Formats: sequence, structure tokens, C-alpha cells
Amino acid sequence: MSLDPERLGQSKSELGKKLRELRKRAGLTGARLAVRCAMTQSTISKIETGKKIPTLVEVERILFALGVPSEIAEEISSLARVAHTQWQEVRASWRVGLEKRQAELAALEQDASVLRYFLPAMVTGLLATPEYVRAGLAYSPGDIGKAVARKLERQAVLYDTSKSFTFLLTEQAVKWAVVGPMAMSVQIERLAALSRLPNIRIGVIPYGVVLPQGPMNTFTIYDLRFTMSGWPRWRYLLGA
Repeated sequence: MSLDPERLGQSKSELGKKLRELRKRAGLTGARLAVRCAMTQSTISKIETGKKIPTLVEVERILFALGVPSEIAEEISSLARVAHTQWQEVRASWRVGLEKRQAELAALEQDASVLRYFLPAMVTGLLATPEYVRAGLAYSPGDIGKAVARKLERQAVLYDTSKSFTFLLTEQAVKWAVVGPMAMSVQIERLAALSRLPNIRIGVIPYGVVLPQGPMNTFTIYDLRFTMSGWPRWRYLLGA
């Protein structure tokens, strides 16, 4: 199957048609695919009929569930980026709400075995104390209480020893005073405690280290198949 992202991206329904074609080739019903993706059958149907432009996270979950070959997955991901621009993704992220966003991230974390994070500015929610999480979301729209709860629930994945985590932070990220001095000391103690877990590595780039290029934004690598940047800008690493 050969795809021309520029041509196919002209129609919102084209991405859905291609995903439906891949599902049928895999011999799956929409209901069965929905179960594999931890999505609703209604969502799968809306994506396939062009009524909904899927987020890139949703596309990645569908491709992974279908076991799509890397070269096809790369083409589909290019088409998805054309159909769903970066600005659309930003606005959609606000609309769907922080709580749903946490559910999407939790699904990616559950699917992956090797997770690597680069954090140049702040501590990620997986490593954060409740007070730090709440302070970081203070100016976000939506129900902050539910978003905080979902972030803290996601931290349970750190104790799954079948997974390995690597967190690389700058010294600035560790010391950025999101909360007051006492709360920051508790946050740093949490980092130290988590670093002692056998499946977690935490590294810090200290002030004064010369870098060939300044760190621009955070990113996360899920296995070797998907990289998510926090700007947000997304790209697939299938087959990398």
C-alpha cells in the first residue's frame, strides 16, 4: 500500500479509510480492535468513518494493536500528522480535558516496557509529590482535582519491575521552585528514594556542563516505536 500524505491529507476521511482497511486486513472487528486499544467501539467507528480526527496517540495505539509493519506505520503516521496539524492537536488537548489526557498517557505507559524521559525544565508527574503536581497544574483549565488524582494514579507503573525507566533531568529542572522550600525538599527526597528502585535510573545534568545544543523541550521515548515531545510535536520511531 503506497500513500501520498500530501494528496491523502486533503480529505479528513482518508485517514479513517486507511485505518479501516488495515483493521480488515488484520481480520479484526471494530469491537475487537477497540478492546485491544482500550478505546470504545464508538471511537473506532468515528475514526474510520472520518467523523473524528484521531489524536496521534490514538493512531499509535491502533497501529500497535494491529501489528502494522514499520514501513506502513511510518506512512500512516505521516498521513496522521497532515490530517491533524500541531495547532489542531493543541486545541484538541484543551478541549478533551486534562483527565482524558492522563488516560492517554497511562495507556502508553502500560504498553511500553522501556521508557526514557528528558526533562529540561520541570519534574515529570511520575516523579512528583502531590503538592508539586497540584502546583504544576494550578493555571490549567478543567477539573484540576481529577487531573491530579489521575497523575498520581499513573505513578503506580513505576513499581512494575517488568518495565525500566530512565529519567534525565537538568539541574534546573530538579531545583525549579514550583512549590515552597519545605515542599521542594520533600520533592527532592522523593527523587532520591525512587532512584533506589532497581528498575529506575535518574540522572542529572549539572549546571556548567557544556552541551552541543541547548535543550529545547521535554520528550519521552516509549520502547523504540514512539517519541512524544512536550511542545507538542510528535513523531514515530517504528523500526528505529
